[in-house]
Amino acid sequence: MALSFLAATDRLCGQAAASPQESKTPGVKKAEKKEKAAKEKAAQAKASPNKLAGANATQPTGPVTTEIYADEAFFDSNKNTGIFTGHVKVTDPRFNLQSEKLTVFITKGENQGLEKAIAEDNVTVVRDRPDPNGGPPTRAVGRSDKATYIAATGDVELRGTPRVQEGVNTHIATSPDTVMVVNQNGQLNTHGPSRTEIRQEPTPEEGEKKTGESASPSPKPSAKR
Repeated sequence: MALSFLAATDRLCGQAAASPQESKTPGVKKAEKKEKAAKEKAAQAKASPNKLAGANATQPTGPVTTEIYADEAFFDSNKNTGIFTGHVKVTDPRFNLQSEKLTVFITKGENQGLEKAIAEDNVTVVRDRPDPNGGPPTRAVGRSDKATYIAATGDVELRGTPRVQEGVNTHIATSPDTVMVVNQNGQLNTHGPSRTEIRQEPTPEEGEKKTGESASPSPKPSAKR
């Protein structure tokens, strides 16, 4: 009796106590461990959804609302399209966009949503790439004559001498035919000739050293007697 009581007490300290028959059955214990692991994984996923399975912080898990501001708008219900002109501004959890003209294509059926969007003239696209270590996201700003967003893939395609700036670094197309694609993770793929400018700021030690060298006066020649 004493041994049974001590064993039950040990089990209660870590988890719910099993019946004596269950504790002697390896299959039952294995099933309990598997169920416990599944519950812990589900709880972890609920607490930190962006840290599992390579989830992207820029990709919302719930319903998405896309807001479009413009001076003028035209809708064609037969073609499921909308045309916006004049100071167009788009705010979306996945990206932000500005242009002079925007053509939006809506999916057909009961669950209508954004299928594709084509921006033209003075296009600026802003997209954030999440930090895998949990830090602040890295912002990429793309500029081009034309940009196409595909909702199914999450890609933004830039055409017309595009350029993308990320921090102090800039990636510039050297041909009007070059195409740049920024995916939903903020990663950039370039198809065609381009030039990359990587800017590096001097470290504080180097700056102080250069300042000290420029401040030190040059020795004056000794006067002859």
